[in-house]
Amino acid sequence: MRVEEIKDKIEQGIAGCEVFVDGDGRHFQAIIVSDAFSGKNMVQQHQLVYQTLGDKVGGEELHALSISTYTNEEWQQQKKFQGNK
Repeated sequence: MRVEEIKDKIEQGIAGCEVFVDGDGRHFQAIIVSDAFSGKNMVQQHQLVYQTLGDKVGGEELHALSISTYTNEEWQQQKKFQGNK
């Protein structure tokens, strides 16, 4: 599976999200920013992302996916924190 495919599937499944994906063809890292995560715990947020990918995760196409999820407010705070390093 390609980075662009993962990004597209997540964007199609979570309206208005911002997605950053990197990977080597089997192992990927994704950062997803969306207010759809507001009021949800981390497990619920990750389940929402996994639902967008269907049965692709854990198979040959997408062996592993590391997920970081943020609301828009959390993402702005994260960027401020990283800018102060």
